[in-house]
Amino acid sequence: MISHGIRLERVVSNLAGTLLEVVAGNIDQAALVTDVAIDEPREQAELQPGAVLLCTGADVEHLPGLIDRAVASQIPALVLRSPLNLPAELRATIERSGVVLLGLSAGATWTQLVVLLRSLLASSAGTEERVAGLQAEDTFALANAIGALLDAPITIEDRTSQVLAFSGRQDEADQARIEAILGRAVPQHNRQAQERAGVFKRLYSSEKPVFFDTPQILGAAGLPRVAIAIRAGNQVLGSIWVAVRNPLSPEKEQILVDAAKVVALQLLRDRVSSDVDRQVRADLIASALASGPAALGAIERLRLAQRTVAVLGLSLPGDTADESSSDQTRQQFLERTAQAFAFHLSVAAPGAVAALVGDVCYAIMPAMTRQGATNLLQMAQRVSKDFLDRTPNRAGGAVIGIGRSADSADPTELARSRNDVDRSMRVLKLGHGSRVALFTDLQMDALLLDIGDQLRNEGGLVDGPVARIRQYDSEHGTSLEEALELWLDSFGNALSASAALDLHRNTFRYRLRRAAQIAQINLNDPDERFAAMLEFRLSRRLRDVG
Repeated sequence: MISHGIRLERVVSNLAGTLLEVVAGNIDQAALVTDVAIDEPREQAELQPGAVLLCTGADVEHLPGLIDRAVASQIPALVLRSPLNLPAELRATIERSGVVLLGLSAGATWTQLVVLLRSLLASSAGTEERVAGLQAEDTFALANAIGALLDAPITIEDRTSQVLAFSGRQDEADQARIEAILGRAVPQHNRQAQERAGVFKRLYSSEKPVFFDTPQILGAAGLPRVAIAIRAGNQVLGSIWVAVRNPLSPEKEQILVDAAKVVALQLLRDRVSSDVDRQVRADLIASALASGPAALGAIERLRLAQRTVAVLGLSLPGDTADESSSDQTRQQFLERTAQAFAFHLSVAAPGAVAALVGDVCYAIMPAMTRQGATNLLQMAQRVSKDFLDRTPNRAGGAVIGIGRSADSADPTELARSRNDVDRSMRVLKLGHGSRVALFTDLQMDALLLDIGDQLRNEGGLVDGPVARIRQYDSEHGTSLEEALELWLDSFGNALSASAALDLHRNTFRYRLRRAAQIAQINLNDPDERFAAMLEFRLSRRLRDVG
């Protein structure tokens, strides 16, 4: 029995859409999975509480007995092969039992499920020691093994043509392969050429290796490719690409088919491990920035105790889409951008941690020394700008806000810095002109938005001087509001304001006097001028926010 456990909800979340689907039952938020057991009808071995029971040979007619056994043994979930056509009465029985019935997706194997469940359980036991760990070594070893069996250089790529791993002997390939290895992704112009040639449509619709005349497709000298899709059930995870001079022999094609199954398992294990790792890191960062009782413990686990830090936040506009890949949803693009930002920070700012919390990628960046925060905010701004400049397609319009520096030993300061970040990103999303900014540079803009929120809560602006002019203009077809606003924006310079409106200065001065009469304000009073300027600014903000 495995002594540690992981929430059933997390298991389903990680494997849903790839291997598992919820067929019936409600997931208890507190239910823990502690082991994986395979049903042996003949032996009826004793089951450990908390085990997920894999019913490899069972069907719908076996479910009543299996449900009774699960309830008696405190089994949180059963897994049967999908599809399952449940009668309404049986479905109701499952709902009442508290057991969750899961279906193993078509095309997925029981072996894959067992390995991934055990990997997930093992990962849950070791997450505290792996806050920012990555697992790439096994995938590279696998790539080398496949390359040796095929006697050719290979790459393992995801669905967006990012290079996940590659074998040795890449110098025997061609320039296109070298560019892909160096950039850890197939160059954009090459991928577009492949898309135009229907390469991915052919690749993903075939379960066998496909030969591609790459030099003809790319219009450049090089070697052809043989590729095969990597599948887990009905989901395509990526592909293996082999640089060859001639089509593979039937024996080597079978090696590649078998290799794709092994790689699928490895990618799923890496995905589960990475998902758990990212979730733990996200939970720790959220706790650290929440000013709650768990904040100091989270800071300790993030190895940021007794440090001067800055909080950063990356967010995307609401309408962002990944134009380079039509099958990428906004959430997938956000996750990918957050992962890239986290990796960039780990290299550019050692000790920094980042994770997606909700729809914002928050990061905590420590000062380079424990003695002080000299240039910390400037470094955060520089590193953030560098990320956006280096990211393909400029990260889909992402904005990055940077809060004030904080003492990590004071949860209140950290929470305040996070609030700075949220307010900064809101200003930046409204078109501040920059995509990276310090809160200190945006505080007045943020304050105007806060005042606007208060006004909306109170039912909007009451009828002040600007409202009176606007009403007069609407009724008489005049443009007094424009004249007054431009005069205020010009710091009272009538010549500059009249030139901007292409009016004679005397005509402009008449409009200004008339505007002051209608608005009932004294333009010689600095307080009244300021009040009018503030009303204009708030009116604009209210329109911008909608």
